[in-house]
Amino acid sequence: MITLYGRKTAFNVQKVAWLLRELDPPHRHIEVGGEFGGLDEPDFRAMNPHGKIPVLDDDGTILWESQAILRYLAARYGAPGFWSDDAIQRARVDQWMDWSQTTFSRDFLIGVFWGWYRTPPDLQDTDAIEAALGRVSASVQKLEALIGNQSYLLGETLSLADIAVGVNFFRYYEIDIQRLDAPRIAAWYGRLTERAPYQEAVMIPFDYMKGRLDF
Repeated sequence: MITLYGRKTAFNVQKVAWLLRELDPPHRHIEVGGEFGGLDEPDFRAMNPHGKIPVLDDDGTILWESQAILRYLAARYGAPGFWSDDAIQRARVDQWMDWSQTTFSRDFLIGVFWGWYRTPPDLQDTDAIEAALGRVSASVQKLEALIGNQSYLLGETLSLADIAVGVNFFRYYEIDIQRLDAPRIAAWYGRLTERAPYQEAVMIPFDYMKGRLDF
């Protein structure tokens, strides 16, 4: 039995929950962090001394860091659809995963979602928010060109690339920001929203977070 620890509304937890639903090995989800607490409990710190979520326990194999967990699950349970023995194919997935983590998620989630949506108006840094929105728009423009006419980021089947990048887009489309006209991304996002695992793991209301820095 696989156990995923972390609150269901946490972005990095949602990535893992989405992949678990796609792969569907026997698993359960225990909410910790935020309003659920538990991150400083000795049992949790024994699994992750950093006190962060998500944490995965696969029958005694303990892992933390969402991207590492995604790769582990894909390698152990997802071949050949989510994991390839071909180093080139894995690198093509990895570059999207790394881009999402170091560029898009950083600018959108930290700069816009946290900087604007979650921060009370009197505490917002308007210049920083505008700069982050500009970087997000530039990334969306690049993504729109790169996705081309493919159904998914790397072709006609869902991959870890889509999971790492696509988890951002429910919030991107749900919050009231100015968005570029990007029909290819909109079509790709539409395909994600048709998948039951995406609906269940990612499309979770988050309106309670608006203007609220705590949980």
